[in-house]
This record gives sequence, C-alpha cells and structure tokens, in this order.
Amino acid sequence: MNDNKLNKIAITLSEPPRGILAADESTNTITKRFDGIDVDSSFENRRKYRELLFKTPDLNKFISGVILFDETIRQSTSEGIPFAEFLKNLGISVGIKVDTGALQLSPGSPEKITEGLDGLDKRLEEYKKLGAIFTKWRAIIDINEENSIPSDYAIDLNCFNLARYARIVQNHGLVPIVEPEVIMDGNHNIHSCYDITSKTQKSLFQHLKTHSVDLSGILLKPNMVISGKNCSEQASVDEVASLTVKCLKENVPSQVPGIVFLSGGQSNELATQHLNQMNKSSEIFSWNLSFSYGRALQQPALNAWQGEEKNIRKSQEALYKRSNLNSSATLGKYSIDLENLQT
Repeated sequence: MNDNKLNKIAITLSEPPRGILAADESTNTITKRFDGIDVDSSFENRRKYRELLFKTPDLNKFISGVILFDETIRQSTSEGIPFAEFLKNLGISVGIKVDTGALQLSPGSPEKITEGLDGLDKRLEEYKKLGAIFTKWRAIIDINEENSIPSDYAIDLNCFNLARYARIVQNHGLVPIVEPEVIMDGNHNIHSCYDITSKTQKSLFQHLKTHSVDLSGILLKPNMVISGKNCSEQASVDEVASLTVKCLKENVPSQVPGIVFLSGGQSNELATQHLNQMNKSSEIFSWNLSFSYGRALQQPALNAWQGEEKNIRKSQEALYKRSNLNSSATLGKYSIDLENLQT
C-alpha cells in the first residue's frame, strides 16, 4: 500500500471547510425514511433521490466525499453517467459502506456485532474498479445500565472487527473510516457516555495497533460524548464539546489525520452547534475535526422533496444550506442566527 497516498486522501476528506455526506443508508433504512414522507421505496425513487442530492449546485464547496451504499455505487444519473464518475468529476471523493450490518452478539443478547469480513477482499476489488477510494464500517455499542451493557466482550469484539476491516481495506490501497458508535438511545448521563466512549476508543486503537494499521491513512468517525436521549439532564453545548475533545485527546493518537463525527440522532441544529463549539476552541488539535453526517444533512432535503419533481430545487437548496452551515462549523464560524438568515 502507498501510505503517503492514503494519508493525502484522509486529509483531503477531513480538511475544513469540507466534510462528508453519508448517503449509505441500507434499503431498509431509506425505506423507513421514505415511509415518513409517504414515498414508495422503489429502485428508481431511490436513484432519483440520490441523484438530486449529488446534483445540488456547488455541493463540492462544502462536501469532500460521499459514502455510497452497494446499490447506489452501481446506479447512474438520468443521463447515464455512473454516480461515482459524476461525483469524481465534481472533485468529490467516492466512498462505500462495506459492512453487512449488525446481528445479535449471541442468542437472546441485546448487544450486536457488525459483520462483513467474509468476502470483503472480493468486494473491495469490485468497489475499487467502480471508483471508490475510501470505505466505512460501523460498529454499534449500546448503553443500558440496567442490563449492565455494553459488556467488555462486545466492545472488544466489535473493535477487533473494525481493526481487521481497516487492515484489509488498506491492503487494497483504500482509506478506511472506522466508526465505533456509542448509541445515544437510553437514559444514561453524559458521564456514562464519556466512560463508554473512552473505553471503546482505547480498545479500538489497541486493536488497530495489533493489526499494524497505518493510523495516518484512516479516519475516525466517532459519536460525540452526549447525554442519552431519555436522560432527564441534557448536557449543554459547552459540556458536550469539552468532554468530547477531552475523550479524543486522551485516546486518539496524533497520527490520525482526521475525525469526522457522526450526528447520531441529534437534531440538525444541535449537531452543527456541537461541531462548531469544538472548532471554536483556542486549542490546536493534531487532527482535523469535521463531519460525516447522514440524516443531519439529508432530512430537510428529504422533507422538502416529498417525491415530487417540482420540489427538486427546493430540496437541493435545503441540502446546500445544511452543508454550508456545517462547513462554517468546521471553521468555528457557525451561529444559530444563520439558521434563519439562510434560505
């Protein structure tokens, strides 16, 4: 593998003022989102929706890369241009989700393990030919204090798989995004989230080291350290930013070029505020801090579209706005006032 090449790709993907659009929803996930706007989740409707996202004028000013799903990387624009080629021509890098989803860790277990290592080599060969230069694998870590989860076993096994995936991907000359997501569902407080996120990141980087993964050629896609969705005490923007940065500084080696946060169910505005607050810090970080948002970039566009061709421009304007606002947040220049000023 060409370490220098991987490092350059990772830096380009995470370097402000741009971030990553995650458009890699599985068919089941996008069907649920289409159900929310009463649109049939047909192959053609999914293609049309992804096309309107990618054709948003000037999207490349704010978006460095797009993560695609297996179906999407094989689809084309209405003019017959493969999506991967279309995005590349805009200067937007093409990524691909390569895990095959999460299953029960064991019969009856509430914990999950992400699979997809079987056949990964062959899939990567094909995805590379289709135009992908980076990949993503998501691990799911749930917190439920009543059930004493997550277990050390679940954390360790998921982080082992993330590291094995990353090594295989780098062997193919592609950049792996490693995504250990501590889920925000639950009633745990921000300090519990901090403890579990820290433990997960420690395990991840131990396994990455064991697997001889080149840390300068990866991106970390972590959750922010945040209160559980049902917690009675919701942490402030300042506290989320402060504890998230503290956790990263304690666990993420300086060789990692970039951290691209997931939004993880936060509101569009809150995900942007948190990212902005971290980048407003006077501290100098060894890594870029940017975004790799899915729903927090797409939801306004999806709501505006409603499956109607007449709404395409309105939908694109909504995606442009959220991309622009998050771009500002990578520079620490976002303000909640901008939500109403921009159209």
